[in-house]
Amino acid sequence: MRSTSAAATITPSLLSSSTSFTSGRTFKFPVKTSIPVKFRWRKPTTTSAASSPSNGIASCKSNSNAFRRRALMYMATASFLLSQSTSYAVAADYGASEGSLLHEEIRKVLSKAKAAGLLRLVFHDAGTFDKDDKTGGMNGSVVYELERPENAGLKKSLKILEKAKIQVDAVEPVSWADMIAVAGAEAILVCGGPKIPVQLGRLDANRYIFLHRMADPDGKLPEESLDVIALKQCFDRKGFTTKELVALSGAHTLGSKGFGNPVVFDNSYYKILLEKPWLSSDGMSSMIGLPSDRALVEDDDCMRWISKYANDQSLFFEDFKNVYIKLVNTGAKWRRSA
Repeated sequence: MRSTSAAATITPSLLSSSTSFTSGRTFKFPVKTSIPVKFRWRKPTTTSAASSPSNGIASCKSNSNAFRRRALMYMATASFLLSQSTSYAVAADYGASEGSLLHEEIRKVLSKAKAAGLLRLVFHDAGTFDKDDKTGGMNGSVVYELERPENAGLKKSLKILEKAKIQVDAVEPVSWADMIAVAGAEAILVCGGPKIPVQLGRLDANRYIFLHRMADPDGKLPEESLDVIALKQCFDRKGFTTKELVALSGAHTLGSKGFGNPVVFDNSYYKILLEKPWLSSDGMSSMIGLPSDRALVEDDDCMRWISKYANDQSLFFEDFKNVYIKLVNTGAKWRRSA
């Protein structure tokens, strides 16, 4: 959900998908390198041997040497560009097992105390999707949106994840979109939630959008002040049903919103919603949850799922797993198989 706070900035290291380098010239990153290389064959021109034998031989040798130099240059250039444009092809190999490099490096920087921040990162990257104009979605663009008020505090979570990304990129480059999607799944797991398989191979926004449009359109995240009608309409525009809205909202069980243990992923969120503690005269109880959380209990359809999840944690885990997979695939652009 969107909130307001001070703006944040991003360091240049967060903008690159792999290890940076230094040069005498100034470069802007990320550099878009998927430029097609065209090869043109030019038949060497030779002078007639009858008119000038020595000049003809010299001309042939000169043209031959020039052709070799051009060929070597083209081959070197093509090799470099190919390596840049296909650097994400191997990303789809990650996650084949629990012991994969991607998962291992994320687990090294992850703790229960950091889980809520990493999960929020997932929602704020994927939650910008709009099914009508086909913008937003899970594309790593949140890296370029840290100055927005609703993303306040996410810079810290990105810095944590960047440590893992540097290690992974040193072996095989991986997109921010994939890193964030997997980190959210690992955050849920470490806090006792369900194990969620995450397909890999997403492209970051800077791989398919012009540089001045790497950030998603502003104002697409659900605002925390929405009433239940507006909230359902907002999620509908993103392709989610009321059931999926209620299941995704269960992620608020993590963190400091007052729904049970802040580092345990369970169904406490729904049990507390049914109690409506914010109606109590107790000052602390009145601070539990966001306005959008409290709005859910005012809708009969939402209440149906709240009650089910409050009484059946296994059902909540299964439905959350499924809608999380849908969330991190929503709006994603995928690499074509190599």
